[in-house]
Amino acid sequence: MLSLALAGKPNAGKSTFFAAATMAEVDVANYPFTTIDPNRGVSHVRTTCPCLDREQRCDNCRDGKRYVPIELVDVAGLVPGAHEGRGLGNQFLDAVTDADAVLEIVDASGGTDAEGEPVETGSHDPVGDVDFVEEELELWLADIIERNWETVERRSRSPDFDLEASITDVLTGFGATEAEVAACLRDVAYPDTATDWTRPDFEALATAVRARTLPSLVVANKVDAAPAELLDALLALEKPVVPATAQGELALRRGADRGVITYDPGDDSFEIVGDVPADQRGRLEALQETMTTYGGTGVQTAVNTAVYDLLDHITVYPVQDAGAWTDGHGEMLPDAHLLPRGSTPVDLAYAVHSDIGDGYLHAVDARQNRQIGDDYVLEDGAVVKIVSTAQ
Repeated sequence: MLSLALAGKPNAGKSTFFAAATMAEVDVANYPFTTIDPNRGVSHVRTTCPCLDREQRCDNCRDGKRYVPIELVDVAGLVPGAHEGRGLGNQFLDAVTDADAVLEIVDASGGTDAEGEPVETGSHDPVGDVDFVEEELELWLADIIERNWETVERRSRSPDFDLEASITDVLTGFGATEAEVAACLRDVAYPDTATDWTRPDFEALATAVRARTLPSLVVANKVDAAPAELLDALLALEKPVVPATAQGELALRRGADRGVITYDPGDDSFEIVGDVPADQRGRLEALQETMTTYGGTGVQTAVNTAVYDLLDHITVYPVQDAGAWTDGHGEMLPDAHLLPRGSTPVDLAYAVHSDIGDGYLHAVDARQNRQIGDDYVLEDGAVVKIVSTAQ
């Protein structure tokens, strides 16, 4: 399952975002380090269900809104110097590197300082908080490379020494793949001799590795309280930024659970259907204005953008009956898998189960009802029958 880590300084709204996106019970409080141990929960990306192309609706979507599970990890708040162990830095950095991408939760209202302490709204520039998470990750990784460099230097005395292979050994231990390391080494200039490496070389490599293995998306949270000039500065950054109100999303999700409003995550509006006190109705009306401006609360948009744009994944639906789009029990479109763009039917077979992949024979495009080749590139929304000896 794909994993997204929520990162940022204390009080930026990470735990509120996590609660809104997962509906898990977590501590949400206005003081630093509310989160100590990482919270892990299941969130979802939202996409259009293929059943809309048929007369019959499936039982696994909400009127064509399909929600596909991913993991969301809320880790301890980050403070300057985290890579040196300040705050809960080491714990944060260890946890976040297990993720596929990072959602940087930034307090767009400017109501918290660099340490996460509450200040007057608008008195802190949130733009400075954006690069902060990436820089701490990169410095932490540079420290890891530098600490392991003595081993690389010892190996360099061997006549069959391969510098790239040694660097790969160090970074695959961090979680990077051999292909990712090779791509990073192509992107940076570095000394050919291990003993000539200096701190700037470690940091340049760490920056390249972080960017390739842990891409990030900025979530401009608390947008409903953000001064226009601060929000405009965030949106002007040359990186993906999604305006959001995690508190607004949480209120809608809880209201929908109580039956007082109708709302599906990712909608740009909601309807009040139950009795709501006047003051709460006023807050909901203000929230609707924010949602109209930004196309929703931004929470679902942030998750979707990270998975479908940042990580460039697609959703594919395996079935056993290519005509009815059902599994062996007659359930229509029972499963949905997130795969990297460019994946093939063989990749889908292994995503379903390793035995299905090992026994793969061929695949059928259920939309066109035709057999497709092993190297056929699947498109988003593909419905595919896998034929395998393991079935």
